[in-house]
Amino acid sequence: MKVPTTTKYKGLTEKESFLLRSLAREDKKIFTIKDAEAFIENPKKVIHSLSKKGWILGLKRGMYAIVPLEIGPKGADAFTIHDFVIASHLAEPYYIGYWSALNYHGLTDEIPRTVFIATLKPKKSLKILYSEFYFVKLTEKKFFGYKKTGIEGEKINISDREKTIADCLDHPEHAGGIEEVARSIYFNHKEIDFGKVEKYIAKMGNLTALKRLGYITESCGIEYKIKTKKLSKGYGLLDTLSPKEGTYDRKWKLLINKEISPKRWMY
Repeated sequence: MKVPTTTKYKGLTEKESFLLRSLAREDKKIFTIKDAEAFIENPKKVIHSLSKKGWILGLKRGMYAIVPLEIGPKGADAFTIHDFVIASHLAEPYYIGYWSALNYHGLTDEIPRTVFIATLKPKKSLKILYSEFYFVKLTEKKFFGYKKTGIEGEKINISDREKTIADCLDHPEHAGGIEEVARSIYFNHKEIDFGKVEKYIAKMGNLTALKRLGYITESCGIEYKIKTKKLSKGYGLLDTLSPKEGTYDRKWKLLINKEISPKRWMY
């Protein structure tokens, strides 16, 4: 963000202008009251004034986004900021995953209204501006497989393609259900490294997710054989969003409570 470092912002007091310049020098497009306290004392009144004048946009209590200088206060009402950029400031450590990453990688055309954020600590979901932010608490052994990606000048942690598939098989309820996951796999199977997906699932320690992968690839006619020989004896659910009723698949030890049929997806 390029801003003057000495010139006063038009229409702002010296204190308001100083705060915006100081935050911009630190490249803080999103900031908290604590961040502001590093530059001025008791910043709440200044922040309230900046918000009222349209120079900053309130995201949630105590968190704000600076409206770019080129937009100016007149464009504040139309100013938008990428949901993933907001998400990157809501938890630490974190990565964008599940249905959100599925869409980001082009594995689904469905655009989820909720941003799914993997983290290590439980956190209540939030509504910021027009989006919902849902936090999925993971154990440390499942918290891996993400990379930093540039979005709007920010470095955002997003699960890689194969970890996204593995996560969605682990928790289909965070990806629109198992049919959405299966459809994503079927239409993009030539681009997916299934060996890597299987290794990720093995590392995560969820054999039911591995069973789901095997059942889906077999049902969709995808040429991939699960290398893991020992699968758990108990029956797991194919889909975590559907009722616990259906038929039992003896080979994959799954209760098939959702139909997986590529013929249904053709249009």
